[in-house]
Amino acid sequence: MREKTKDLNHSSMKRHIGIKAQTHISNTAIYVILVVMSIVWLLPFVFIVLQSFRVESTYPVGYVVPQKWGLDNYINLGKTDFWHWYLNTFIAALATAVLQTVIVLCMSYTLSRFRFNGRKALMKFILILGMFPGMLTMIILYRVLADLGLTQQNALPGLILVYVASSGMGYYVSKGFFDTIPKSLDEAARIDGATRAQVLYKIILPLAKPIVIYTILTAFMAPWGDFVFARYVAMGTPSGYNVAVGLYSWLTIDQINSRYTMFCAGGVCVAVPVAILFMCLQKYYVSGVTGGAVKG
Repeated sequence: MREKTKDLNHSSMKRHIGIKAQTHISNTAIYVILVVMSIVWLLPFVFIVLQSFRVESTYPVGYVVPQKWGLDNYINLGKTDFWHWYLNTFIAALATAVLQTVIVLCMSYTLSRFRFNGRKALMKFILILGMFPGMLTMIILYRVLADLGLTQQNALPGLILVYVASSGMGYYVSKGFFDTIPKSLDEAARIDGATRAQVLYKIILPLAKPIVIYTILTAFMAPWGDFVFARYVAMGTPSGYNVAVGLYSWLTIDQINSRYTMFCAGGVCVAVPVAILFMCLQKYYVSGVTGGAVKG
């Protein structure tokens, strides 16, 4: 009997060791793959940063590490329209972040807490409408903006109008997060005499900080990285460019040899603030995504 027990314990231990070794090998393989993917993903960014400090020449070269280092490219950005484009982009992103966040949160709270005729039909309609790519509306949007005088040199307010106009359609994640907050809090506040607006701003939003920050970040990033529509609306007028369109204009055949390193420096200036913002608010961003995915 003792021998059978020993044999069972021995085989169980061997099985446990085998499973542990197998898990260790699989985890190691996954980590190696992730490290390789990270290196491949980061290489272009490292290349751009290194090229932004190259001062021995301004045209594309076949080597990565600069032979002569300096800040000339960053200094020379001030002699171009770069900072005007940067300001255009920042204004558009900031205005969109504020207005879109207000609209999305109000829409999400309404659909989460209120029950009214046509609520489900409205949600289904918005879902179906969101399946159509925005590119389909570019021509008519430009025509409307042109009639309002919001293109070319006045492209900035036109872009903000377009970015904010359909904000309510992005309610899905925020509504899912609000659904996780007990409705009893709303009812208790209402009994104490709070209005619906007070319930939202004083009770719900402090508890929904992750989703608020997530909404602000996503609303800010869309105008910050927009290229196709921003270029279409500006129509070759530099004063109406955002930073993405402006930097792209330096890659034309007649400018790339004299402004390639400045292009790299501009790319670094665009990427660094956003990277810092995400690093500081990463935990809230992840909490907002996961919390909003619980219910829909």
